[in-house]
Amino acid sequence: MSSSSSSFDFGSDSTFLPLLISPTSSLTSLFALLVVTLSFLWFYPGGVAWAFSKVRVSVPGPPGIVFALSGTAAHRVLAKLSSSLQATKLMAFSVGITRFVVSTHPDTAKEILNSSAFADRPIKESAYELLFHRAIGFAPFGEYWRNLRRISATYLFSPRRIAASVEQRVEIGKQMVEEVKGQMAKSGVVSVKRVLHYGSLNNVMMSVFGKSYDFAKGEGAEVEEMVSEGYELLGTFNWSDHVPFLGWLDLQGLRKRCRRLAAEVNVFVARIIEEHRVREKASVTVGEELVVGDFVDVLLHLEQGEKLSDSDMIAVLWVRTTFISLHLMHE
Repeated sequence: MSSSSSSFDFGSDSTFLPLLISPTSSLTSLFALLVVTLSFLWFYPGGVAWAFSKVRVSVPGPPGIVFALSGTAAHRVLAKLSSSLQATKLMAFSVGITRFVVSTHPDTAKEILNSSAFADRPIKESAYELLFHRAIGFAPFGEYWRNLRRISATYLFSPRRIAASVEQRVEIGKQMVEEVKGQMAKSGVVSVKRVLHYGSLNNVMMSVFGKSYDFAKGEGAEVEEMVSEGYELLGTFNWSDHVPFLGWLDLQGLRKRCRRLAAEVNVFVARIIEEHRVREKASVTVGEELVVGDFVDVLLHLEQGEKLSDSDMIAVLWVRTTFISLHLMHE
């Protein structure tokens, strides 16, 4: 067989053009496309997370990812940033894949807080692990949430309940004054934050559990340690909330700490609930009139339609203790 029969004749003046793009050229094009795409996402107003949003209303905000929330004074940094962008009424920004809006204008902030969308805001991992998803702070908006709100408004924050605890607060106030006197006499220096912390925590413990503690020793020291660690875990910025694959690693160790603390809280609060049940049975046995005093008593004597399970009661009581104490400390 001749060679001409097994080959193609393109002519003497023809030039062969390959039909396939070279691998080097293909990679270069893909890399260029990737750079353009990432640049668009990065420099989008509000950052990466807002670039993927279906919301088409343009809200001013910094590009990229904002790291202010991981700092110690996030509110100051965000306020300064919104002022520099002339976005004090509303500013959008991204942290990982999470979209945020922030306002330094009171009217806008009030509108956000009154919005029904705010009722179902995403829950942090630490808040979920510490049982906050079963209390009014982060419970999904619905019948369960409305029931918790009704119980709180009626039995915990009502004017009648607050007025009934006047003597308790007066006594705690006297103890705080004595503590200030003692510290002055001993060292001439007063740790005001510590006095306020112990005083507010004791007030909450009396209202919720009906017990007073010496937070310097014994069970009181254990309680104070649990509450303080709860403050810290809830306030620590967790990258796993905003960069999903980091959640598998728990690089900051927050999940492990939260689960350990939640186990301790379950034992502590369950024991207090059982003590109240035993006291109730003893009162009924001897024919005494049962007096509903603290919030544990209230939860144990709710009507059938409002009744909470033991696990829900533990979550509600713990969150009330932690959240109210934290609120009082920042007043």
